[in-house]
Amino acid sequence: MSSPCDPQYAPAGDVSAALMVIDSRLKALYDGRTEADPEHQRMVDQLAASMGPDEFGALLEGACTLIYMYMNWLGRACEDHGKDVIEYVVPTLVATMRMMPRTFRPEVVPTMAGLLIAAGSGLSPNLWRAQYGPWTDAEMNPLEATATLLAEYVNRICGDDRDFATRLITDALSRAEED
Repeated sequence: MSSPCDPQYAPAGDVSAALMVIDSRLKALYDGRTEADPEHQRMVDQLAASMGPDEFGALLEGACTLIYMYMNWLGRACEDHGKDVIEYVVPTLVATMRMMPRTFRPEVVPTMAGLLIAAGSGLSPNLWRAQYGPWTDAEMNPLEATATLLAEYVNRICGDDRDFATRLITDALSRAEED
């Protein structure tokens, strides 16, 4: 029986734009910059201001697609080692979220954990989240941070290859264009 949250029913969104945002955040973290660079923040604010609701929605969908793709890849990697992705990955990321109270207010942690669990269960995180109403402003930074934490986790388990998560997605996008 098919679920209404099956990824086949979910739009992929603007995965390239979402990846650009996440990759930019990863590079800042790896450079030791934990506070927002004023110039970078100005550019992000300018980009957000230039987006209409459709483009912004596509960016959100793209971030959820990244979460799905990373959790799917992690699921296969966990299976190769006899582990369950939800049991192995989600507690670690939730613990990290709880250590970041300025980014992850306590009330958004369950939603972000739900996105990870939905993706780890083979469901579309975006369609899963849509069941509970529209995205809130309070969920925007945590959504971006969740995708960033997940990408960083992928990089770390791949021998601290700081670009692995980005290459994983760009390779998948290139193969999709070829098909």
